[in-house]
Amino acid sequence: MRMTLYHGEPNGPSLTVLATLFAKQVHAELVRIDLASGERHSLACAQEPQVAMSVEGEGPVLVVEDEAMTDSVFIACYLDEVGRGAALRPADPCGRWEMMTWCRHMIERTAPAAAYLGCRAHPPKADAALLQRIGSADLRARWEQIASGQFSEDHLTDSRTKILQAVEQIEARLDARQWLMGTFSIADIESFSWLAGMVPLVPAAFAGRPRTTQWLERVRTSPAVAQALSLARTGDPAASWSVGPEINRWG
Repeated sequence: MRMTLYHGEPNGPSLTVLATLFAKQVHAELVRIDLASGERHSLACAQEPQVAMSVEGEGPVLVVEDEAMTDSVFIACYLDEVGRGAALRPADPCGRWEMMTWCRHMIERTAPAAAYLGCRAHPPKADAALLQRIGSADLRARWEQIASGQFSEDHLTDSRTKILQAVEQIEARLDARQWLMGTFSIADIESFSWLAGMVPLVPAAFAGRPRTTQWLERVRTSPAVAQALSLARTGDPAASWSVGPEINRWG
């Protein structure tokens, strides 16, 4: 099966997919693209609906036998299905529902907040001509807003609050367990991928959270995540950000 993964620095959605790929021992050609410069929109598949209208914003693209896939959690589920080794999703239906509910919270609340704060601290820069090729008007508008340097104080405050809430949930969840779903899963990878870069940006959210601090280190040093992080070309991949999912308009 011919498989190519177009990915950015191992942070956010690229880290989720890379770590899952390695955990599941799936062979794929790895092609690095600069998500922070909008390079994804120069791919041959960029205008295909599932790529152009991806809700994740600037994330990796997995192409399997000419079929393009986007959105890191769903790519991770696919890799868990086709790969080898320990399962990264619970086997029982209720446990699987619980994991997907957790990941949906990460996708819809935590990821937009993290991307917004990350882009403010480490602004991505895309070529203006390239941005005109973006198929989603909404994504193009988010790029233009970031390029202008105008970040809403209300959105910044709300984003910090959502990071704090995510950490509070993790701290409570880790009571008497080492992993979010009991065993290492996509939930751990996805949560780490969005929150690792928030430690220096929202330090108050992590202060006095020993279980979360220890969990972050466990995920960071787990074999698949460590292998993904070893692909970094920058000194701090957690400082590499691009435009993320749209901030939830309904809170």
